[in-house]
Amino acid sequence: MNNETSLMSEEKEMKRTVGEFVKDLWLLMKPELTLLSVFTALGSAYLAIKVPDASQLVIFPLLALGTLLVGGGSGVLNQYFEREFDTMMKRTQKRPIPDQRILPAEALLFGIVASLIGTGLLLTINWLTALLAISTLVTYVFMYTPLKRISTIATIIGAIPGALPTLIGWAAIQNSLSYQSLTLFAILYYWQLPHFYSIGWLYREDYSRAGFKLLTNLDIKGMKVSKQILVNQVILIGVSLSPAMVGLVSLEYIPVAILIGISFLLFGIKFNRSIKDHTSNTATRLLFFSSLFYLPIIFSAMIIFKIR
Repeated sequence: MNNETSLMSEEKEMKRTVGEFVKDLWLLMKPELTLLSVFTALGSAYLAIKVPDASQLVIFPLLALGTLLVGGGSGVLNQYFEREFDTMMKRTQKRPIPDQRILPAEALLFGIVASLIGTGLLLTINWLTALLAISTLVTYVFMYTPLKRISTIATIIGAIPGALPTLIGWAAIQNSLSYQSLTLFAILYYWQLPHFYSIGWLYREDYSRAGFKLLTNLDIKGMKVSKQILVNQVILIGVSLSPAMVGLVSLEYIPVAILIGISFLLFGIKFNRSIKDHTSNTATRLLFFSSLFYLPIIFSAMIIFKIR
């Protein structure tokens, strides 16, 4: 009886350990960012459809899983290369690698395998889609990641791989790129900058402690950060109108884009005032959360008003 109880206990422990290991692998993939990439890729693919075809239905699951694995694999490799610095920041100390729940070698292997499988899946759609996915990985892991310790330009470069899923989704349907696809890329690119600056400002002490050279921790007073946020939010309002200008969506979309853009801008103005009053934490969080609402609303509006 005791042996049976012991075996059951060991089996339960093994299941728990395997379950937690799988959970940690998922956390390594930066699920919030990765799922956002999947959402924008799928949304862009839908917007790329000119003549609906039953064969296109096969593309969407391949696109979703491929984007998930390449985006997630990039996130894993990013954490592998930044594992030493993640131990220095309160925000990242409990991630699987610095918390020693996942070995660096395990993370490296998982990141490579996930990226390769994801690229392979996207390759079954077409070469351009796979090439854009590889470009996403290269710019994120081998350009943005090391640049964060060298120059404030890292944020500007880092917005490129973050916006590439729009082109991945478009290419999956069209097997080409066009000025219409570039409007989607521009929206995501300029949205990311206020989004990332708000995160950077919230955790500026962490980034400084770890030695990252980001504008948010080098600009002590925050006025340059605030200016960058406002400038990019204004540009975002302009580029958000471009899908209607190039015939991707109907003109009914324009008031929605303007309304959501101005609403987002108001949070940037509030952040600017809080910087001057030295009361920025609450305003920064509001700016961050407003950025999370902006993207699904603007993409939903484009899908609703898509010219069919």
